[in-house]
Amino acid sequence: MYYKFSGFTQRLAGATAAAAYTPQGLKPLAPTDYPHLIFGTSKPAPGLAAADPFLGKNKVPDLQKVFQKSDGLPVHLKLGYPDKLLYRTTMALTIGGTIYCLVALFIASQPKKQK
Repeated sequence: MYYKFSGFTQRLAGATAAAAYTPQGLKPLAPTDYPHLIFGTSKPAPGLAAADPFLGKNKVPDLQKVFQKSDGLPVHLKLGYPDKLLYRTTMALTIGGTIYCLVALFIASQPKKQK
């Protein structure tokens, strides 16, 4: 006999094999047919090519050259000043947050003075 957890009674209840092996809330996959487009057309819009090529320049080869250059810099600082600014800001916020947490812990650990 197979058992399945009943969400209604919050206990195990008898079940069929298919129901016992199907997780609750999930149904077995059934093929779905997509509805037909109501406003679909088979003609491309006037003045546009069927498939426009990407108009931007591929930057990946240039970035690969920059990041693979062996100049002794870590990867997170290879792009120059913006990377340095972001790194230093992140470090300052991290150190500041750590100091703030330590001060808050120190203040919280001190007993309140009775008046």
